[in-house]
Amino acid sequence: MKVTYDGQADALDIRLLEGEYECRTVRVSDDVALDFGPEGRLVGIEILGASRLFRSPEAPEIVLEGLLPRVAAPSS
Repeated sequence: MKVTYDGQADALDIRLLEGEYECRTVRVSDDVALDFGPEGRLVGIEILGASRLFRSPEAPEIVLEGLLPRVAAPSS
């Protein structure tokens, strides 16, 4: 997962899947769009006007609960 903020566009992008996908975008509201990839998998979420919705969109608070740890392979 990757979360990025574009200050000029005031948009927060939450990318749930890595890679390039041809997506179908569904607008949930004027400010929120969902990107669906192959087989209807949710690929990303775009939030416009993020500065109105988040106290600090360039560093949003992210809480991960109930997830299994992922250990990266040692680099050589």
